[in-house]
Amino acid sequence: MGACLFLSPGYPAEMPLFVRGLAACGVRVAGLGDQPVGGLPPTAAHALAHYLQVRNLWDEDATVEAVRRWAPTIGGIDRVEVLWEPGMLLAARLREALGVPGMTVAQTVPFRDKESMKLVLDAAGIRTPRHHRATSEAEVRAAAERLGYPLIIKPIAGAGSADTYRIGSGDELEAALAKVRHVKEMSVEEFIEGEEFTFDTICAEGRILFHNCAWYRPKPLVARSNEWISPQTVALKDLTVPPLQPGLELGRRVVEALGFTSGFTHMEWFLTPRGEAVFGEIGGRPPGARSVDIMNYACDADLFHAWAEATTHGRISARIERRYNAAHVCKRAQGQGVIRRIDGLERLRRDFGPWLVHAELLPVGARRRDWKQTLLSDGFLIVRHPELSTLLRMADRIGTDVQLYAS
Repeated sequence: MGACLFLSPGYPAEMPLFVRGLAACGVRVAGLGDQPVGGLPPTAAHALAHYLQVRNLWDEDATVEAVRRWAPTIGGIDRVEVLWEPGMLLAARLREALGVPGMTVAQTVPFRDKESMKLVLDAAGIRTPRHHRATSEAEVRAAAERLGYPLIIKPIAGAGSADTYRIGSGDELEAALAKVRHVKEMSVEEFIEGEEFTFDTICAEGRILFHNCAWYRPKPLVARSNEWISPQTVALKDLTVPPLQPGLELGRRVVEALGFTSGFTHMEWFLTPRGEAVFGEIGGRPPGARSVDIMNYACDADLFHAWAEATTHGRISARIERRYNAAHVCKRAQGQGVIRRIDGLERLRRDFGPWLVHAELLPVGARRRDWKQTLLSDGFLIVRHPELSTLLRMADRIGTDVQLYAS
């Protein structure tokens, strides 16, 4: 058996846990990245049987050629995996070059190109926001004229809420255009009013073996626009409640329409005040910002291993039950510079007891992060509880009672 080539095993932070999951399933894992092997996190380094360092991972032609030459020296490569959005097309090119199964370039493009994605779903009769592709400021303005306000502009190949703006007028559009001149292609979309949820899956051979639904509190665009907010992602325990059913059915239809076979998917969707589910976007990868962690805490599971088992053996052997609601709450320090003080954490530890399952804040003396560039900001806490109302009260207290101060 050849090795499984895993792109970027050391970054982002969750990747070593997926590498470890593969190794625990008996897979010989070969890593590919531009970090030196000595710079890999220990979890990744210990799980890798081989590692190829390239000068620039994103020089696709050179990387494909380097892997093609290297593969015979390690006994061959029979699969290629990537769980980081920027590497998806590179992984598809590698599969085609090596002649191994998995998503091709043509199958991958709709997961990376938001307009191609929506065109496929439109053809399948799935409700998407009205949308247009724009490659110039003039095309953005023309699309805005056709759609009317409010609307959303965002990068065609973006991830998360980076360079994404809600536009309510022509003046707001001009202000946003000045901020996105570095983006080559934009998607101009109808603005959908509603709560925003996820539909996350682990699939094997076209079958959904596990699914998750998380609720963003508040909506990501609101959280991205207000520094004082502590954004929450809430993995929900009870997925049988009626309001969620349109979104879960929508998610299943989207996965099928896009022909996804094996691995993780992460879809975002809107629930309108009228109860309509409207597609947002989907990635052929797990959700980022430690969202797999809250799924694990919700189920007392190891979904890093479950993903590995599903993709390599076509099954998940462990029984996974949703036992808790779990919330991930990110914190942003007040002030700029170095963290000087953290208030409220110890009191919450006493008040929440075992329901506070993880706390990871920047320590005093560390320089605070740019909150516009990372959802995790200056750290996060995770709480869980079987009762949703109790869980939400705890998450809100983290937002108000835990404060970091920088100067």
